[in-house]
Amino acid sequence: MINRIEQIAKWLQKDNLDAAFLTSSANVFYLTHFACDPHERLLGILIFPNREPLLVCPLLEIDRVKASGWTGEVYAHQDGDNPWKWLKDHAFSHTKNNLKFAIETDHLTYGRALNMKEELGIEVFVSIEEQIRKMRMHKTPDEMKILREAAKFADKAIQYGIDALKLGCTELEVKNQIEAKLLEQGITQMAFPTMVLFGERTALPHGEAGKRTLQKGDLVLFDLGVVVDGYRSDITRTVVFGEASEEQRRIYQAVQEANEYAIQAVLTRKVATFGQVDSVARQHIEQAGYGKYFTHRLGHGLGVEAHEYPSVSGDNSLPLAPGILFTIEPGVYVSEIGGVRIEDMVFITDDGCEVLTSSPKELQMISL
Repeated sequence: MINRIEQIAKWLQKDNLDAAFLTSSANVFYLTHFACDPHERLLGILIFPNREPLLVCPLLEIDRVKASGWTGEVYAHQDGDNPWKWLKDHAFSHTKNNLKFAIETDHLTYGRALNMKEELGIEVFVSIEEQIRKMRMHKTPDEMKILREAAKFADKAIQYGIDALKLGCTELEVKNQIEAKLLEQGITQMAFPTMVLFGERTALPHGEAGKRTLQKGDLVLFDLGVVVDGYRSDITRTVVFGEASEEQRRIYQAVQEANEYAIQAVLTRKVATFGQVDSVARQHIEQAGYGKYFTHRLGHGLGVEAHEYPSVSGDNSLPLAPGILFTIEPGVYVSEIGGVRIEDMVFITDDGCEVLTSSPKELQMISL
């Protein structure tokens, strides 16, 4: 964690910036290993070019800060305190008033930015988004060890969901059974709300599990992930409860092939950019006649958050590079029939790629 802070400190030195203040829970965790949802309270890591960093957190979290392993300086503020005044008096008491600060422009609120300018004497804000995204995008061996473990639990969860299917059960019942099974194995947090959808509701790319009951011939879509040591997995599989119709088979084949062709293109380096990976899958689905039903990008990075940089979308010219983990998740969603999505976690290696998720991708028709 300290090495990550040192990287930012060197960037501050190079760009002649006075400090960086990162306030998102994800980036605070990435830099300190302290996980916290501060709600409306101020949380942040203050990094200087030539001084030790300072963690700012609510006083009620101080015991958890100590338990996280953070050994640096901490300013723990109480409700009603003015943390900006404290920072001015203690962290910036001997500095000029025309400070140049790096911030997360996608996270820091306008109100807090105004408070910082007024209280701390900040003249210029610059974005640190590109620097922190590049750092988080390239996974370390230690991070990959955790992510592989998270992927294994995601595979298990898919099987738990399939095993829970029975005529007349509800989406919510299956979701709850999946999470109960995972809890028995020590998984206390899902990466995002577990998606279990039946029938026509599988055509909702971001649908929520509800009271829809399972019927013969329904498509069933599972999209889920778990959190292991602060890192998240993500997988999607689609099955049919009973016998698949011809249209369901055609849709499934188009999506499965798009998923596999995109992975193969990364493995063999037939593509050079993330935009080209998207194009491989999209062109296949278009050729199968379902192009207008593929309504989202092919995938996204993941790690500390379920959606991270890079975006696997057609307009992204970022080159493929070893150390990047992302998803490949083509989908086809036809309102009157249902939807199919197949998603895998893919890690780019020096000589190809590694697929972390291993649940079967052949069409499974679950016995009644």
